[in-house]
Amino acid sequence: MSGFKSLFKQTFIYGLATVLPRMLSFILVPLYTNPEVLSVEEYGRVSFIFAYFVLFNVVLAYGMETAFFRFFNKDENQEKVTSTSAISLIISSLGLMGIAFLFRNQISSLINIELKYLNLVFIILLLDALVIIPFAWLRATARPMKYAIIKILNVAVNLGLNVFLLLYLKDLATNYPIFNSIYIADFEISYIFISNLIASGLTLLLLLSFYTKLKFTFDTVLWKKMMRYALPVLIAGIAYSVNETFDRILLEKLLPTDIAEEQIGMYSACYKLALFMTLFATAFRLGIEPYFFSHSKAKNPQKNYAKILEYFVAFGSVIFLGVIVFADILKPYIISSDAYYEAMWIVPFILLANFCLGIYHNLSVWYKITDRTKYGAYISIFGALITLSLNYILISIIGFKGSAIATLSAYAVMMLLSFYFGRKHYPIPYNLKKIGLYLLVSILFSFVFFYNYRENYIIGSAMIIVFLGLVISLEKEEIKQILNRN
Repeated sequence: MSGFKSLFKQTFIYGLATVLPRMLSFILVPLYTNPEVLSVEEYGRVSFIFAYFVLFNVVLAYGMETAFFRFFNKDENQEKVTSTSAISLIISSLGLMGIAFLFRNQISSLINIELKYLNLVFIILLLDALVIIPFAWLRATARPMKYAIIKILNVAVNLGLNVFLLLYLKDLATNYPIFNSIYIADFEISYIFISNLIASGLTLLLLLSFYTKLKFTFDTVLWKKMMRYALPVLIAGIAYSVNETFDRILLEKLLPTDIAEEQIGMYSACYKLALFMTLFATAFRLGIEPYFFSHSKAKNPQKNYAKILEYFVAFGSVIFLGVIVFADILKPYIISSDAYYEAMWIVPFILLANFCLGIYHNLSVWYKITDRTKYGAYISIFGALITLSLNYILISIIGFKGSAIATLSAYAVMMLLSFYFGRKHYPIPYNLKKIGLYLLVSILFSFVFFYNYRENYIIGSAMIIVFLGLVISLEKEEIKQILNRN
């Protein structure tokens, strides 16, 4: 039980590091969707550029973070693992960004991002790549408080600068000449990326002590082993970025030019309502990933892995149903203009898609601890193919609704494939009846409510109460044990 106590403690702190900054960043969505700050088309442009951020971040990380965790817990010389992985990322990041700057004009034309934004994007990507191993090291050495403080500070600075530059700077420049030197008219999108750049620079500065204490020794043999482990993770990551962000990119490519950015803006704003599920799944993943590796050699770890997934599905189902029922109450606090509400149709699909992704990450333990990361690549590639094909087919027919359906289809298939292959290579005794029941009831209640009884909060509340009663009745013994634990 001590293992579970450690897991829940770390999950709570990592969750705090994830949830609080994301909750603060919620303010950015109503800020960006404020018509006095950005138009729907401009917000669509910002969302389109950030879609490429995900892909570029994956390429710059190339699976080294996951490889670091694996070898840090596997290799006796942890210092050598830390140094080798850090040096690898320093050299690759500087090299790739140097090449990117040399060919920035060609890249700008290829991906349709203006050069003035692309230069800022490249610097942000470099700064973010240089903190990958320092943050991973904090997690691996169980220093969640420092991890949390720096993560929260990063987003707080980013948030503060966004609010200052987008809301107050113009008025200050009008009334106080001293601010004229930093105010530029029609510069809102650039201000967003400048805020991100300053926050990323501060984060690297706070983590520089990691590099000053690092013994810069590079083990070529170890690095080759880590790269063999990491490359399938890179492929899986690229495929994941396709699943996660290419809907925006394909909407920009496939929709008529006169409506593309507006549609992306509406879709991206309503997509944010899935953030509650993303927060939960991300916090849970950050807590369990080190746990999976560190307990892989314990006696019968499969039993604990099964129970972890059960807890995840139970909590996730409650969040899923709760957000669906109260989506129309939540939306004005997140999206400040009703010009975006046309895309509310996507919310159940995107929430469920992110729920399936969270389950997939829990199921993926089997290929990570058995060093079969190539299966993660295969599964993610298959999911990416579903994303691309369904987007190409459906966007021209039903617009952004097709992107939502494609996202759910991809993540659901990835979840099922991971479960299927996991049973063959690393059997885990999941309680399929209980997990299946939670999923079936929460999905049924959510879709029936949203598309038939939306904003009828008597029916919605009754559904939540019934579902909570079901969870409590089935988990009462586990709840008693957790409450009675010191």
